[in-house]
Amino acid sequence: MADGIGHRPRGFGRMLQATVWSCQGLRAAWLHESSFRLEVYLLVLLAPLALWLGDDGVERALLLGSCLLVLAVELLNSAIEAVIERYGAEFHELAGRAKDMGSAAVFVTMVNVLLVWGLILLPRWW
Repeated sequence: MADGIGHRPRGFGRMLQATVWSCQGLRAAWLHESSFRLEVYLLVLLAPLALWLGDDGVERALLLGSCLLVLAVELLNSAIEAVIERYGAEFHELAGRAKDMGSAAVFVTMVNVLLVWGLILLPRWW
């Protein structure tokens, strides 16, 4: 039963349902987005390196977190693309701009991975 504003109660059942929806989203991304699959493969490769190369918890969190951020932004980019495709495949300037900006967001997070890994690891080898 919803409250006066329309919010449903937030209990364990609601958290469980949100987890199910999240898993469905991850599955859909895996099945339909080749970029997402590639980034997961890179995470599988880089995650053990992040845990091994990080000197302490902060470094490990930064190395691993920067990679996870790419996945999160890729999911958002894929969601933007799916909504745009839902409304039609014909070209529209705003749709193209939204897709380009989503792609740029993924690119920026990948640059962030390079910067974080470089700033943490390069000083050790100089």
